[in-house]
Amino acid sequence: MTQTKHQILQTYFGYSEFREGQEEIIDALLQRQDVLGIMPTGAGKSLCYQIPALVFDGITLVISPLISLMKDQVSALKQVGVPAAYLNSSLTPTQQNKMLMNTRQGRYKLIYIAPEQLTTNRFLELSRHLKIDFISVDEAHCVSQWGQDFRPGYLQINDYINQLPIRPVVGAFTATATPLVKEDITQLLKLKDPYTITTGFDRKNLTFTVAKPKDKFDFVAKYVDNHEELNGVIYCNSRKNVEEVTERLNEMGYSATRYHAGLEDAERKLNQELFVTDQAKIMIATNAFGMGIDKSNVSFVIHYNMPKNMESYYQEAGRAGRDGSTAECVLLYSGRDVVTNQYFIDNNAENDQLSEEERDQFKKHEQERLKRMSFYCFTQDCLRHYILMYFGERSPHYCGNCSTCLANTEKIDVTISAQKIISCVKRLRENYGIRLVIDVLRGSEQQRIKSLHLDKLSTYGLMKETSEKQLRQMIEFMLAECYLEQVDGQYPTLKLGFRAIELLKPNATLMMNLVKEEAPKKKKRLANDDIKNPALFAKLQVLRRNFADQQKVPAYIVFTDATLREMTTNLPTTASELTKINGVGEAKLAKYGEDFLELITDYIAEQA
Repeated sequence: MTQTKHQILQTYFGYSEFREGQEEIIDALLQRQDVLGIMPTGAGKSLCYQIPALVFDGITLVISPLISLMKDQVSALKQVGVPAAYLNSSLTPTQQNKMLMNTRQGRYKLIYIAPEQLTTNRFLELSRHLKIDFISVDEAHCVSQWGQDFRPGYLQINDYINQLPIRPVVGAFTATATPLVKEDITQLLKLKDPYTITTGFDRKNLTFTVAKPKDKFDFVAKYVDNHEELNGVIYCNSRKNVEEVTERLNEMGYSATRYHAGLEDAERKLNQELFVTDQAKIMIATNAFGMGIDKSNVSFVIHYNMPKNMESYYQEAGRAGRDGSTAECVLLYSGRDVVTNQYFIDNNAENDQLSEEERDQFKKHEQERLKRMSFYCFTQDCLRHYILMYFGERSPHYCGNCSTCLANTEKIDVTISAQKIISCVKRLRENYGIRLVIDVLRGSEQQRIKSLHLDKLSTYGLMKETSEKQLRQMIEFMLAECYLEQVDGQYPTLKLGFRAIELLKPNATLMMNLVKEEAPKKKKRLANDDIKNPALFAKLQVLRRNFADQQKVPAYIVFTDATLREMTTNLPTTASELTKINGVGEAKLAKYGEDFLELITDYIAEQA
């Protein structure tokens, strides 16, 4: 007898209730309606296709972009008693043939497959003899050239579906999608009247921070020192930065490893394994690392360099706190990051299939996204509000959990100062950059200023009482609010923005938050700060590690940190109590329950 969706949720996955949006998506799929689900990382997208797969009679195909995701997902499913397999280039020919033979014999309920494998002759031939009830497209934004991870292989998905004897129900899932990308997903995957849901992009457990340190590595070293027990990812925009940060952290005695496209496959695989299994606490990587990495206990993500767009940033930052624990996302900004990203846009070779006109259009689109990303680093508004508004979601202007909302700032009237800045830019004929504008306004005695006769301007020394730091803040704020515009080139120049004219009106007012010179340090609570019985948590981690090592799987596939923390809080001593802990289903209860209950019982006795 087929189990209900609620029975499957409890029996296999150990949860008593669905999260936001999950039940609606599952119901639509079970009624054989296509689905487009936009759900943030950590919201439980995988259950939205795994549960229908266990209800349907036939096979479910999960199309996934990365090998690491498939391996982890299949390992996790096997842990809870679900027959699953994957097909990708990591398998040897012998392993692939065995997997295909088992598929033909009906041994699997879910098959994870790379898009490039779909239209191979052997898989097409096999597919025509299978009962495929459901196709789930994970990371569906990869189908769109307007998305951050366009993958040409995703364009073959619809060709594959068209060659099947009976069209299965199709579900498309992604964490980040603008309206343009959502439209592309629906059109290119030929979704039929899809049930479309966006459960909200907000990740309330994440703290967002933007910092502009003079020395980025010094910032990272101090941060890691203050969080040395936690797991984290540090993203860099170049292999050179990855190598440098990794080497320097290791020299300081930290457990760090690296990942970028320039490494041999064997080393990338080994380094990823070291991080996923907690043998290395910190992963320093380019954006080649991460999509589909299902590591649940990442407590911080630091962007050493600003990403090229908000979609990439939010997806990468979202790899922190996947199990719902508190985590931090820190972006370290410098003006050089903008120049580097602009170089990548100008020299993009990924879209050589496009016409010249389409490439120009794509380039303009990328430049606009880069501009919006840089504005995030300058905004005086709540960072969470900025992110959510970017993805079309309304939110309050105060979250109480980002660097803007937590900063020691004061709101002041900068109307006159802004007018002086605009006047200076205009008198410099919009031909100079931020550095020189600041020098003129502060009355610099530099020889260059005098040789250009800029000390004769009426705006020379007009703001000599304003610190360089606050003046730069004002200019960055005015750039973000479009009162000024920075024109890129070999030497970026400041020009008047389209809103500059607003400040020339008689009743104009411009307010902004300025950081006080001595801002108090606020200690934030991260994942391990709220553990009720830390000694028990440590013992549970050791037990979990032993089981994981025996089975050669990552520790979080046995139990996540969130599940262990709940055990330390509720202290279950019977099988019935243990099944009430989120993440403990029947299969894991049978496999691990006795050992974990014995450890918890002994701990309670020791404390008595």
